[in-house]
Amino acid sequence: MSDFDTVVDRYLAVWNETDAAARRAAIDSVFAENVRYTDPLAAVAGRDALSVLIGGVHQQFPGLKFAPGGLIDGHHDQIRFTWTLGPAAGFDVAELDAQGRITNVLGFLDRV
Repeated sequence: MSDFDTVVDRYLAVWNETDAAARRAAIDSVFAENVRYTDPLAAVAGRDALSVLIGGVHQQFPGLKFAPGGLIDGHHDQIRFTWTLGPAAGFDVAELDAQGRITNVLGFLDRV
């Protein structure tokens, strides 16, 4: 498993964490303090806002879990990967800081 695979596994684990306190602790270890997340439905900045966004996804799609969609590709400090959430699918591009934490995510929805 590459470092990129590990980052994606940890990223998806954050999105799948339903306990708010555990999710926030995971966010603190996976994401930089000033993380930015943007997809067609949301744009947030900071760890607190990201945690609230993820909590909202759990309310909107109860019981569904994010899973890797297959492709994980990266170079330098950038990763692109696909994911599924029930029948939905998409891909994200994430940028990492020098400590390997995610600083920016650009999300795309392929199948909603």
